Amino acid sequence: MLNLTLPDAAEAITAQPGEVLMVTNADLREPANVTCWPTQQLFEQRLASALEKLGYRLRRAHPISESRGHGFISSQQEGSALFARIDPDAPVIVLLTAWQYSHHIAPSLVHHRGPVLLLANFDGTWPGLVGMLCMAGCLTSLERPYSRLWSETFNDEAFMRGLETWLRDGQLSHRLSYLHPVAASAPLLASEAGQIGVKVGQSILKHKAIIGLFDTFCMGMINGVFPQKAMIDIGMPVESLSQSALLVEMNNVPQALREACLAWYESRGMQFHFGQDSAKELTREQVLEQCAMMIAMARFVRRFGLSAVGVQYQQGLKDSCAASDFAEGAIGNAERFPIPDEQGEIICPGAPITCVNEVDMGSAIPQVMLAKLLSALGMASETTLHDIRWGSDYNGTFYWDLEISGAVPFAHLKGGIAGATGYRQPAMFFPYGGSTIAGQGKAGRFIWARAHYEGSQVIMHIGTGTAVELPQAEFERRRKATNYEWPLLNAVLDGVSRDDLMAGHQSNHLSLAYTEEDLLPEVLNAFIAQALTQNIKVFIAGDAHLLMK
Repeated sequence: MLNLTLPDAAEAITAQPGEVLMVTNADLREPANVTCWPTQQLFEQRLASALEKLGYRLRRAHPISESRGHGFISSQQEGSALFARIDPDAPVIVLLTAWQYSHHIAPSLVHHRGPVLLLANFDGTWPGLVGMLCMAGCLTSLERPYSRLWSETFNDEAFMRGLETWLRDGQLSHRLSYLHPVAASAPLLASEAGQIGVKVGQSILKHKAIIGLFDTFCMGMINGVFPQKAMIDIGMPVESLSQSALLVEMNNVPQALREACLAWYESRGMQFHFGQDSAKELTREQVLEQCAMMIAMARFVRRFGLSAVGVQYQQGLKDSCAASDFAEGAIGNAERFPIPDEQGEIICPGAPITCVNEVDMGSAIPQVMLAKLLSALGMASETTLHDIRWGSDYNGTFYWDLEISGAVPFAHLKGGIAGATGYRQPAMFFPYGGSTIAGQGKAGRFIWARAHYEGSQVIMHIGTGTAVELPQAEFERRRKATNYEWPLLNAVLDGVSRDDLMAGHQSNHLSLAYTEEDLLPEVLNAFIAQALTQNIKVFIAGDAHLLMK
């Protein structure tokens, strides 16, 4: 006789007429959850007030934990247990006011039948918008329908209108007319620029661009882990590496080589804010460990014939060594400490080694492609990803604040290496510290892109933009409103408004590479042709379609 043991039945959580269930997801790191909790409480109150104005009541679907000091879902186990109790047809608002690990609840949302609204505050210090964009990208790739909404205050007209629409219809859609599909038979393929892109794409398909990743699945980003078939179809297979192997390789880097590496950057003008208390301040030992990491990463690139390398850098590694940011930014720069392999031969001299920050494959794809293309054209080929962190108006223009967690190639900074400052990574994220590469993003024109997947089809949004060096006072305001320790790039995306990007982007990240103003149209057309050649479905964002052949 079959003995089937099931979990104990728990009281079901249902929504009464006129009632909406709310869940809130956040970090795996409890210090971050405690820090962000007061802001979450504030926006829960604002959401409750907004719902009351529309004749609805808000019901929190899970309790606040007094012992933990917050009311966030902070693990996949917790999220799964919660949704097992929730009425599968109930309307659910996922309120996000901080970074969140999407995998805590995304698998449960896939099986939830009721309407789902991803709702975020739009703020620099407490960036629910970043978490919402990540969750949106994850649910898109998991093929789970959802709605999204964002607001600075939760009481503006657009927010109230959107919330009312979702409550009435169970869905909320936004105009995505800023995205222009490109046919695989586009005439640009036959143009001079297009033919360059075709040749680079064909070379990648033939020879492969191998992406080496030290572990994957960073910070719950389901949207950053692509199916193997998707990567293979575009000629960019993954070499799966272990961060434990990275630690072993780091230990093999002699102290003298670490010291020489740090001295090289100091001699070129980078300023490190060193202190004595390693628990709270940046120390030389932390940066020396990061130098060992960069050297170890480069040696894996040589050993495995990689076109790019990425470090997962969060859970596990953060508890073992200094953060990877300085190593990531430095290795991705053409002007770099000459890294020797075990036989003393310099690895990739005079060229950046593309770094896949946060092992995000959706960023790796455009980064590697752009690096290959720009290199073939004899142009500077540094690339990076950035968080779509925040943005606000200045003198009547909306400027995005694009940030990355401390790692950016020096070539993307005003002043290069000499324009960089090293701060300790915040202790609540990185107990073993490590230096960031902070500074102001340099002015110039750039191409930006982001890949996501639907099934095994790779889809890429491609656009253009302008990086702007804002006045110092305004730049400082934005730094203080986000993460002061991190590099900040202020930018306008051509023909793509704030709400366009919030409505249609499929990630919290976008990748970019600078290009010369007069060459931007040719590089853009070559890049589009390259993507089409590599079996990627392309959408051109905003005014970039006006530059197409």
